[in-house]
Amino acid sequence: MLRRFRKTSALIVVLVLMLSLLAGCGQEQAAEPAAPAAPENPDVILATTTSTENSGLLGVLIPKFEEQTGYKIKTVAVGTGAALKMGQNGEADVLMTHAPASEQPLVDDGYVMDYTLLMHNDFVVVGPAADPAGIKDTADASEALKKIADAKTIFISRGDDSGTHKKELKLWAAADIKPEGTWYQESGSGMGNTLNVTAEKDGYTLTDRATYLNLKENLTNLEILFEGDDSLMNIYHAMAVNPEKYDKANYDGAKAFIDYLVTPETQEVIGEYGKDKFGQPLFFPDAK
Repeated sequence: MLRRFRKTSALIVVLVLMLSLLAGCGQEQAAEPAAPAAPENPDVILATTTSTENSGLLGVLIPKFEEQTGYKIKTVAVGTGAALKMGQNGEADVLMTHAPASEQPLVDDGYVMDYTLLMHNDFVVVGPAADPAGIKDTADASEALKKIADAKTIFISRGDDSGTHKKELKLWAAADIKPEGTWYQESGSGMGNTLNVTAEKDGYTLTDRATYLNLKENLTNLEILFEGDDSLMNIYHAMAVNPEKYDKANYDGAKAFIDYLVTPETQEVIGEYGKDKFGQPLFFPDAK
């Protein structure tokens, strides 16, 4: 009888241990996050500015979005004018740009929807450390540009209808200056290349702070010489191409990307980006 009891007890212990192990495996499996369901149309075309790409921000944001949702972003980095044109022509699904005055007509005319404030940073004027035009201690942007024009020191404009180019032209107009002559030159290209040309020619240019800081180690002869003016604010919005205008627009993917950009988690990533490398954020989150 005692021997039979011991065998029964041992069998019960073994069964309890096996059940515990199975329960533990079930818990481990339950803890693993489920893979996102494959979207019906996974391909999303993002038309955006060169500054969001050159700053490195998209390289941080997009992989996380793709991992979380199953969508695949194809980025077309161009000037804001070209990005808005792509949206107006139905050649993109979602836009991320930084020229509010040029964006609003697309919103008003129904080409885009879900117009969403994302973030901001600022523009700065960079130039050679020697500062031949003497703009470093000027009071405002108009005075800084006037000194550059008066000194006829080289100024490199993007000349590409980008958000930065639009801002630059607005600043010249506010200073009541029509920039022309051999000192005023156009690169006709993105911010990164324009900064390289400016460095090669020891000139001045207007740039977003994020792109400059991200490329600064290769621009050893350029420094920030003017900053801080309220007119230099640089505001970014996202918007989805309206599927009622273009039935091939991937609205679901565009909306998913915009929703991802404004989540508290993504906004925190945006606000922290650059702090570890530059000691300051490159963008400031604005989504509420």
